[in-house]
Amino acid sequence: MFESAEIGHVIDKAAYKTEEASLREALLEAQYELQQRSQFPVLLLIHGMDGAGRGDMLNQINEWLDPRLIHTAAFDTPNDDARERPWMWRYWRELPAKGRIGMFFGSYYSDALFDRVDSKINRDTFDKQLFDILRFERMLSNDGVLVLKFWLHLTEEKQRKRLRTLEKDPATAWRVSQADWQHHQQYKRIRDNAEHMMRLTNTAYSPWLVVDGEDANYRSLAVGRALLQALQQRLAMAESWHPRSDVAPITPPADNKLLLESLQLEQTLSKDDYRQQLAALQGRLNGLTRDPRFAEHSLVLAFEGNDAAGKGGAIRRITQALDARLYRVVPVAAPSEEERAMPWLWRFWRQVPGKGKVTIFDRTWYGRVLVERVEGFADTADWMRGYYEINDFEHQLTDNKAIVLKFWLAISADEQLARFKAREETGFKRFKITEEDWRNRDKWDAYKVAVCDMIDRTSTSAVPWTLVPANNKYYARIKVLTTVCEALEARLGKA
Repeated sequence: MFESAEIGHVIDKAAYKTEEASLREALLEAQYELQQRSQFPVLLLIHGMDGAGRGDMLNQINEWLDPRLIHTAAFDTPNDDARERPWMWRYWRELPAKGRIGMFFGSYYSDALFDRVDSKINRDTFDKQLFDILRFERMLSNDGVLVLKFWLHLTEEKQRKRLRTLEKDPATAWRVSQADWQHHQQYKRIRDNAEHMMRLTNTAYSPWLVVDGEDANYRSLAVGRALLQALQQRLAMAESWHPRSDVAPITPPADNKLLLESLQLEQTLSKDDYRQQLAALQGRLNGLTRDPRFAEHSLVLAFEGNDAAGKGGAIRRITQALDARLYRVVPVAAPSEEERAMPWLWRFWRQVPGKGKVTIFDRTWYGRVLVERVEGFADTADWMRGYYEINDFEHQLTDNKAIVLKFWLAISADEQLARFKAREETGFKRFKITEEDWRNRDKWDAYKVAVCDMIDRTSTSAVPWTLVPANNKYYARIKVLTTVCEALEARLGKA
C-alpha cells in the first residue's frame, strides 16, 4: 500500500498557493453546509510515520476550516479511567456529533499497532483487535458517520533525514523525542505491521488514504482534496443515504409458539418468607461487592420488562445492599437532543462502569429493538442491525471482566391492568403512570413478538437473559437478587 507514497511527490510554492485559496474556500463551504444540515458527522484519523507531518496536518486542517466546528482529540497512553474499561471506551466518548468534524490524533489503531510492534501482543491478538475495529467502524458507518483515515508516509531514509533536520534547528528540536528515534529503529517492523493493519481495515465505508509526507505542500493538498471530495459526495447524497442491512430478516417460529407464553407468571412467596430471604440476600450481595476480588471486575445490571412489572422495586432492593459510592443507577428515557446527534450506543458507552463499580440500567440499549421497532422510531435496517451491535457491545464489556446480567420482568396483561389502576388511585404513585403506558397496552401483542425476537437473538452464552415471572413482586425481587449473588459467586470463585 505504500509504494505510490514512496515515489516522492513535490508541489512548488506557486502552484500550492494558487490551489490553496480555492481549496480552503470550498472546504469552508462544505463544512458550513455540513453544520447547517446536521445530518451526519465526519471523523478523521491522522496516522503515519514519525516525521511525516501528522501534527502539522492536524494544525493545517484546523487553520483551513472553522475550528469552532471541529473537535480534536489526541490520544496517548490510557489513564486509570481508560484502563479500567473496555479499550474502545475512550474513543466512543470523543466521537463528534452530527454536523461536526472530529479529528483523532492517534487512535485505536495506534493502540493495536504499537502493542504489536513492541511485542506486547501476538499476531492472533493483533488481528482480533483489528476485527474489533472493523466492527466499530461499521457501526459508525451504519449510524451515518463519514470515516476517513489518513496515513502520512515516509521511507526509512527520508524519516532519518527529516528527524535530523528537525533536531539540528533549535526552533524545532523539541519536536524530536527519544520515542521518535526508537520508532525509527523499529521502522521495518512498524511498516510491515502497519501495512497488514491497513489491508485488513481498508473498507468501502472507512477507507485508508496513504499520502507521501515528505513535501508539506503536496501533503496538505492531497489531504485537503480527499476531505473535500468525501464531504461533497456525502452531502450530495445525504437525503437518500441509508446503511445497508446485512442481517437476515426476522421470521416467526415455525410452530408460532412464543417463549414468553411458556413462562409461568404465577409464583408464590409469602411476605414473611420474602422478608427473611431479602435480608439474607442483601447481606450476601453486600459482602460480594466488598470482596477484594470484585475490584478486578465490574457489574452491569440491565433491567427491561413490561410497564409496571416492578423494575424499580427490584432495583431498589439491590441498591439498598450496596455502598452508595460503588453504584450508579441510569434511568433510560427517550434520547436527548445531544444523544440523538451521536451514534445510538454512545449514551450507553458513557455509563460503562470502572473496575470495582456497579452500573444499573433502568431500561437499556434494548430500546432500539423494542420501543424503536414497535413504535416505528427506527427504520427496519436500523433496528435489525441493532441485534448484532448489541451483542458486540456486551461482548466488549465481558472481555473487560464485566459481569453483565440482563433481566426481563414479565407480567400478564391482567396483572398490568390491575397495577395501572392501583397507581392511578394512589396519590404518591400517580407519577408512575402516563398516557404512554396506556398507549403501550394497545400494542401488547406487537411488543410480545419483539421481546421474543430480542431474547432469541441476544441471549448468548456469555450474557444470557434471565426471564423473571413478576406477577408476584416478592418472588421477582428474590429471583433477581439470587441471580446477581450467584453470578458474582461464580465469577469470584465463591460458589
